[in-house]
Amino acid sequence: MNLGISKDTDRPYDETVSRVTEELKKEGFGVLTSIDVRDTLKKKLNVDFPRYVILGACNPPLAHRALGNEEELGLVLPCNVIVYEKEGRTRVSAFDPTAMSPILDNREMDSIASEVKSRMERVIAAV
Repeated sequence: MNLGISKDTDRPYDETVSRVTEELKKEGFGVLTSIDVRDTLKKKLNVDFPRYVILGACNPPLAHRALGNEEELGLVLPCNVIVYEKEGRTRVSAFDPTAMSPILDNREMDSIASEVKSRMERVIAAV
């Protein structure tokens, strides 16, 4: 099952994180949370891990519409975008909200999920 929209880039990791944040803003998303997985795993487990960040992005008008149709949708909000290093490259992935469509079985949610997916595809393409 493909859960995300992904792209590999030769851009450095830090530059990619900044670029993703900028592109999310252009699409109406703010970054509510930023989880530094590498730092967290080092502090909690004393293990080394490649640089990896989980960005919790939110587009308030779309989130409001979605929650108005499915209150339990908050379980998968905000929209997660990840940036991590792998084999000398940087990978960017965003969750594909249309993957939830079969589970929700709600036509209104289908249109919202499609809109979010289109915006995330533009973010990923611009990186």
